[in-house]
Amino acid sequence: MNASSQPVRAQILALPETAGSALYGMLDVLLATGNLWQTLVADEPPRRCFEVSIVALSDSPFHCGHGIPVEPVCSISQAPPAELLIIPEIWLAPEERLDGRYPELMRWLQAQYRAGVAIYSACSGAILLAESGLLDNCAATSHWGYQDLFRQRYPQVRFHPEANLVVAQPNGRLVTAGGTTSWHDLALHIIARHIGIGEALRIAKVYLLKWHDEGQLPFTGLVRRTPHADAVVRRCESWLQDNFQDSQALAHLLQQAALPERTLKRRFKQATGCSLIEYLQNLRIEAAKRLLEQSRLAIEDISLAAGYEDTSFFRRLFKRLTGLTPGQYRRLFQPLARALD
Repeated sequence: MNASSQPVRAQILALPETAGSALYGMLDVLLATGNLWQTLVADEPPRRCFEVSIVALSDSPFHCGHGIPVEPVCSISQAPPAELLIIPEIWLAPEERLDGRYPELMRWLQAQYRAGVAIYSACSGAILLAESGLLDNCAATSHWGYQDLFRQRYPQVRFHPEANLVVAQPNGRLVTAGGTTSWHDLALHIIARHIGIGEALRIAKVYLLKWHDEGQLPFTGLVRRTPHADAVVRRCESWLQDNFQDSQALAHLLQQAALPERTLKRRFKQATGCSLIEYLQNLRIEAAKRLLEQSRLAIEDISLAAGYEDTSFFRRLFKRLTGLTPGQYRRLFQPLARALD
């Protein structure tokens, strides 16, 4: 917590790949800290808690993601000392690589951390930290859609796709946040840590921000198409997508594939990154999620429709894969589905 009356010096990194919503959302929330609630409620004099600057590779204006204009205060080489640095989400496809793209930035990030700066990343901003090496042998999170990228490109990072916020080290100077709007959680964490919990709660009330204590699992797409060249495995994936409700799906699949069971399981895992049983379970739970979102069917009926006669097993599996019970999942998502219907 900042005991000084001086504003906390913060910098937000902007790149051509940066998502404007995260960049300017974080900028707005931090600049409103200490004064927006106070102005609305008039319970105490407003004050400025953060001094925030946008920094970039150069000080020239440019456009970030979706053509949103950015006017940096200064370049990273000219940036004055700061207490904290925020790396917002960047637009990056899961198969894209950052190898060698920003060598100067990688060196600067390392120097900032060595100088004692607290570094926070939102969503795919963690990929920049991973590329810099700062996350080596550390726990981290990012959007759940990047879990395969981290597994393949940054195996030295202990990636947690289920978490909405991960503190990498005991000193708290390296923090990563999860999916796209996780910058909300990150902003509240930063305000609570550097200003105080009371002010973080005020900002949450003013902006209607919700702490995602359920994590990312309820929002995670369990079935993802993994590019590979194994035609047999691709046919197996297609067959399972059409027949996942079959209670003997795996046995019937083995008959269809005409391969030894051990061989098929090995090839499937090698091509997709998950086992046959995991793939089947993911298909079934995704189907159950859709029914929970859009129907009034009883849980027992949804269990049967997904391919599980044992409702108790279905409930346990659903909780393990989504982080919520079927009832909790329905209460979280069905109101949204109805409101948009």
